[in-house]
Amino acid sequence: MDSLLLGIDIGTTAAKAALFGVDGRLQAVGSAEYPLYHIRPGWVEQQPEDWWQATITAIRQALAQVDQAADRIAGICVSAQAPTLIPLDADGQPLRPALIWMDRRAEAEVAELENLLGADNIYRITGNRPDAFYVAAKHRWYMKHEPELLARTQTFLQITGYINYRLTGLMSLDTAHAALLQLRDYATGEWSPELMAACGVEPHHFPAAHPAHEILGKVTSSAAETTGLRAGTPVMVGTVDGAAAALEAGVAGAGVAAEMTGTSTVMIMPNDKGITEPAFIAMPHALPGINLLLGAMVSSGASLRWFRDQFADGERETASKTQVDAFDLLTAQAAQVAAGSDGLIFLPYMMGERSPLWNTNARGVLFGLSLATPKAAVIRAILEGTAFALRHNVEVAQAAGVSINEVRSVGGGTRSTLWNQIKSDVLGVPVLLPEASVGAPFGDALVAGLGVGIYSNVLKTVRDVVKIKTRYEPDPTNHVRYSEQYALFRSIYEHLRADFDQSARLMTINGDT
Repeated sequence: MDSLLLGIDIGTTAAKAALFGVDGRLQAVGSAEYPLYHIRPGWVEQQPEDWWQATITAIRQALAQVDQAADRIAGICVSAQAPTLIPLDADGQPLRPALIWMDRRAEAEVAELENLLGADNIYRITGNRPDAFYVAAKHRWYMKHEPELLARTQTFLQITGYINYRLTGLMSLDTAHAALLQLRDYATGEWSPELMAACGVEPHHFPAAHPAHEILGKVTSSAAETTGLRAGTPVMVGTVDGAAAALEAGVAGAGVAAEMTGTSTVMIMPNDKGITEPAFIAMPHALPGINLLLGAMVSSGASLRWFRDQFADGERETASKTQVDAFDLLTAQAAQVAAGSDGLIFLPYMMGERSPLWNTNARGVLFGLSLATPKAAVIRAILEGTAFALRHNVEVAQAAGVSINEVRSVGGGTRSTLWNQIKSDVLGVPVLLPEASVGAPFGDALVAGLGVGIYSNVLKTVRDVVKIKTRYEPDPTNHVRYSEQYALFRSIYEHLRADFDQSARLMTINGDT
C-alpha cells in the first residue's frame, strides 16, 4: 500500500495529527484540546503532560481512520506554538508548568535587558526586538524568581522538542525555535555570550540546533505502544507552526503571504534578502535557505471564542443539541449585518498586542456602541477588527520592502466564508484558501517527506501539491468603506495609547497584576 506522512501540530489550545499521501492528499485528521491556565493577568501557563496526552489522542484518532496506517507511515514531523520555556531535570521531567508565548510576566526583565545590553544591540544581534514574547526575558525571570529550579534544570526544550523527546527519547532544537529564544546571533546562529550571561543560562542547557527536515531519531517501543505508531518510524527535528503553515499555503516566494488564524493570527512573509523589521518576528523558514518575517497578533480567534464563551449561551446550547458549531451560528448572524457593522469598531487587543504595536498594555475596545446596537453587529465587528489588525501588519511590511499581492489563508479561521471575504475586502487583495486547509500539519508532512527522501525538491513539490480550492476577490465598494473605518481604527488606538498605560498603572497600584 502507498506510503503516508504524519504531521503533528501542538497549537495553543489543541493538538492536531493529520495523515497525508505522498501526493499531498489528506487521509485523516485527529485532534484533542487542552486548557490554558491564566494564573493572573498576563501570566499564561500550560502543562507539558497535557500536550502529550492530547498528542496521543490525536494520533490514535487519525490512525483509526486509515487501513494499516501505522505500518505505512514513512516519516513524522512535529510543529508547535512558539516560543516556550520548558525546564527539564536530569531525568527529563518538567520542573514546572511551561511559560508559553502568550505569557507576559517578564516585562520588567525586558527593561532590565535593555538597560544592560541596549535595545538596539539586542535587535542587531538577534534580528528581533526585545520583548517578553521571546524566551530570553522569561529565562531572566526564571533566574531571578525561581533560582532553586534553575539550579536543578538540566535542559530547556521547546514544545516541538518536548513532543519529539516523548516520541524518540532524544532531545532536540530546530533552527526556527532557536531564533525565537533571542539568545543567538541571527546571522551566524552562534550563541550570544552576553545575552546568555544576562539570562542565567549556558549553551549546555540547550540541544544543538538543526534544520527542520533532518531526521532526529525513531519512535521508541514505549512511545509506539502508547500512541499506536510503529516503533522505528523516523521523526524529523521539526519546526514552528508558522513555518509549517507557510508550506501548507504554498508560501515560498515573493508576493505571496500567508495568514494563519486560530486562537491567534500569524502573518507569514518569506524573503531571500535577509530583511528584518522591528515590528515583526524574524526566523528561518522550514525550507533551507529561506527566511520569514512574521506579523504575530495575540487574540484574533480568541476574541471570537471569548464572545462565544461569555455571551452566546443560546448558541452553545443549540450547538450541543444539533451538532452545529456555535461559531457557525454566530457568524451566520454577523452575515446579516452590512459591512461596517453599523459603525461599530473593535480593537482586538484582548491580551495586549504583538505585531506591529508590541504593547502589552493595549486592551480590547468596542467603539460606537449604542442602545440600537444588535448582537450580530458586535460579532461582525470582532471579525472586521481582526482584519483591520491584519491590514496594519501588511502596511508595515510593505513599507519595509515586502511585496504582498495575495494572501493565502490557513487554520481554523478559514472555516468562515464571511471572515475570509471580510479579510479580502479589508486588505484589498485576493485571499486564497488551499485545498488541504488543516493548518500546520500539512507543512509538517512535506518536511517529513523531504527528510526521508520522498521529495527531492520541496519547492517544486510545494507548487505541485498545494492546490487552491477557493478564491475570494475584494469587493471594491466594501474596500472603500473599510478603508475609511480602518483609518478610524488606527486613530482610536493612537488616542487611547496613553490611557492604556495609565490603566495598567492603576491595576498595578490596586494589586491586580
